Amino acid sequence: MAGRKNVQRMRSGDRRSPDHPVDAELEHLPPELRWREWLLRVEAVIFAASAPVSRSVLARVVGKDCNLDLILDDIREELRGRPYELVAVAGGFQHRTRRNYADVLRGAFGPEGGGEKKPLSQSETLVLMCVAYFQPITRAELSSFFGKEVSRDLIGTLRGQAFIASGPRSPKPGAPYTYVTTKTFLSHFSLDTLRDLPDIEALEDAGLLSKEKLLAGDIPAGLATEEGDGEEGTDIVEDQVS
Repeated sequence: MAGRKNVQRMRSGDRRSPDHPVDAELEHLPPELRWREWLLRVEAVIFAASAPVSRSVLARVVGKDCNLDLILDDIREELRGRPYELVAVAGGFQHRTRRNYADVLRGAFGPEGGGEKKPLSQSETLVLMCVAYFQPITRAELSSFFGKEVSRDLIGTLRGQAFIASGPRSPKPGAPYTYVTTKTFLSHFSLDTLRDLPDIEALEDAGLLSKEKLLAGDIPAGLATEEGDGEEGTDIVEDQVS
């Protein structure tokens, strides 16, 4: 019976059949309806994805004359006033709950259900900041920067949360591994690319960050929270709940 239904679908031109690929151009539709269909397709793909969706993926479901930037702008406009929004993050696009609803999600699902990771300790935050700004960087270089050894356990914690990963081997003797930040780092801290990191010189000029304070273990104002396990927990940038 199921086989007969499948044959009927194929004969009737059901677009779910592999013999009928998605019509990206939609030339049979008037311009207004074509634009609306492209918008709905892009939003559907982003909504269904569990990770940020790249431009190349979105381009597969719209025509060659479709301006993705304008489509994305229209989606953002339609979501105005909704509890979630469309954001550019980690090189792609994703629907995320607006920050002012984060407490609601925590109350409903708890910290883990709200998509939060365990807050970083002060030392973990400092090391992650250095990796972000000075990558690729070795553990020995990190230790030299702080004037004390950066433990393998601390590196392991950041790797375990997928904030950093192994980069290219250093040209120094022994060819040690370097460390770099990941797409998870970008996504967690709501950054599209590393270019969105605050300019370190601007932070210094504004008095929010200095190499001396960093070496002394001081966290820039506004980056610390009261959570943690024995150490002051910190977030580099307040995360959004996805």
